[in-house]
Amino acid sequence: MRPERAFSPAARASEVPDASRVLVIGCGALARELVAVIDQAGLANVDLTCLPATLHNRPGGIPAAVRARIRAARPRYERIFIAYADCGTGGLLDVVLADEGVERLPGAHCYEFYSGSDAFAAMSEEDPATFYLTDFLARNFDRLVIQGLGLDRHPELLGTYFGNYHRLIYLAQTDDPGLVTAARRAARRLGLAFELRRTGYGDLATSVIAAAGPQPTPGGASPRGPIASNARNAPQGGRRAPKPVESLRDVQSRGGRLVQRATEVSATSESALPRTRLRHSMHPMQRSAAVLRGMQGLKRESSRGAALAVTAPAPEAR
Repeated sequence: MRPERAFSPAARASEVPDASRVLVIGCGALARELVAVIDQAGLANVDLTCLPATLHNRPGGIPAAVRARIRAARPRYERIFIAYADCGTGGLLDVVLADEGVERLPGAHCYEFYSGSDAFAAMSEEDPATFYLTDFLARNFDRLVIQGLGLDRHPELLGTYFGNYHRLIYLAQTDDPGLVTAARRAARRLGLAFELRRTGYGDLATSVIAAAGPQPTPGGASPRGPIASNARNAPQGGRRAPKPVESLRDVQSRGGRLVQRATEVSATSESALPRTRLRHSMHPMQRSAAVLRGMQGLKRESSRGAALAVTAPAPEAR
């Protein structure tokens, strides 16, 4: 049985909605880990459905896909939890979740909720020029990184994508010697120093377990734990009232600045990069994809410029 189908809500579509049941809508890159957490914790009241992992290539599509899955599940589930971090959406996912009255995993990305916020902040502070792998990325490195970025066809782009990185840290969820070997091989392929740090399932496990627990009694305190609360303070007998959020225009502007900053960082010289503070929510693969799209845009602009250069005056010699 494929992990992403093991707890599919489709199997329960004909059942009468049960307030004790919880639907976890997860990222496909977390399917194996979510099934492991649900199984090991004995969460018999949890169903799991996953969206395609390829949404990470274009994170702008994540919020709409999550909203559609939430609304499709509403007739069958009163309780829904989102197994995504911000995942490069620049806050747009939180706008959707606040509107829907649903909570998600804590942090900016999977590296943070696997490691824990403090541990990840320390790693970033120690060396911002770090590329991270999880079990999923180590297992699918050739398909997602080498082939996904076109390095199998254009190996000369390796320096463009990874020339500013110094090290690769493999955040291991399981004790799998084969994955450690694959991660070491990936580091060699990218020309990066290798480090192994065992995180287990981290806040992924504690958050899902907390979400599957009993609902707070009316008027009682809501259990906290590490779950990212995007919609708290539930009124009795109704949907939880979302906390105030930024306007959509503000969030979109902030997301645009994140992409711009990631592109600028990738263009920074290697000697200057260690002094740069990287504090954004983009997955390294998303940063590389953003750079590629930027390069493609510059190429198109250069083509237009070349057509105009015929009549343009020559620049002054310096």
